[in-house]
Amino acid sequence: MNKIRKISGVIIAAVCLALALPVSAVDKDGKFVLVIDAGHGGKDPGAVNGKNQEKSINLNVALRMGKLIEENCKDVKVIYTRKTDVFVELYKRADIANKAGADMFISVHTNSAKNKSANGAETYLLGVEENRTSANLNAALEENKAILLENDYEAHYEGYDPNSPESMIIFEFMQNEYQKESLKMATFTQNQMVNSAKRPDRGVHQAGYLVLWKSTMPSILIELGFISNDAECKYLVSQKGVDEMSQSLYNAFGEYLDYHNKLLEKAVPTAQAIGNKSAEDLAVYKVQFMSLKNPLKNNDKKLKAYPNVDYYQEGGMYKYTCGDTTDYEEIQKTKKEVQKKHKDAFVIAVYKGERITVKKAQEISSKNK
Repeated sequence: MNKIRKISGVIIAAVCLALALPVSAVDKDGKFVLVIDAGHGGKDPGAVNGKNQEKSINLNVALRMGKLIEENCKDVKVIYTRKTDVFVELYKRADIANKAGADMFISVHTNSAKNKSANGAETYLLGVEENRTSANLNAALEENKAILLENDYEAHYEGYDPNSPESMIIFEFMQNEYQKESLKMATFTQNQMVNSAKRPDRGVHQAGYLVLWKSTMPSILIELGFISNDAECKYLVSQKGVDEMSQSLYNAFGEYLDYHNKLLEKAVPTAQAIGNKSAEDLAVYKVQFMSLKNPLKNNDKKLKAYPNVDYYQEGGMYKYTCGDTTDYEEIQKTKKEVQKKHKDAFVIAVYKGERITVKKAQEISSKNK
């Protein structure tokens, strides 16, 4: 059981989660936030085959996928890293997702290979392949070379050299707390591209893609197919190809959304009394601001700056929250203060043994005033 433990004087008792949940970073309207990233763009064409450029394939599929979601998933807010043919630095793509408090980041790309017969779709999550000479390593190195088009790229990628496989060591010591959810989305995506769009199956893999590196949510990178393969290129630039690939990605996202919502429904918090009211009658807000592999000591200076600090264990990580309150305006003030040091801090809500959206918590709070 994932038990939240009290660290300082807290009004509300610990929240207990019966199983690991993906972080829910719903926006102020209570919507699931999805960021869709069309790889490359502007002065960066990506892979090329004649007049056909990767950046255009990526954008066409990303926009069509996003439109399907916007039309059919009213509880989802879609954000694009680009909607036109513009250049966006890799680190800024992750920043867009982080600042939006996204629940999912999907980066859409098209593959290329010296072997012109190479074909098929594959899906990646962040990690390092054991075989450093593998095709997966080479694919990541090629995509990461986009940073060479950025000004002062050394300042943003901690000395990473896109021309050196040895630079991949920066990924080896990462503890990705969102790996389980990323793998789930990657699996849904790969299955849909194979079964719905009938693409040859190249599987789900891990690789060191910089665009996924600093995203603070479940994230995947999709390789739709090979632009270097003339037949596959013709398919990907066609309207049929755009429609089928977009539909398969939309289907996969729908599967993940169902999975995500079912996990949230199984959350089992507990609570104690608050003043003259039972906590069961009130929606409780907290600010989640930090996740660590190992817990901090109770007297750690990192915790002293915040009110009512708790933590709970989830997915092998210790997740810290602060500011227990039933007052939404108060938790917003707390969040703004916390974001001065932890820019990705966000509000979570709990009611009657269930994790709920902030919008739903506000509705409950209004009824019980």
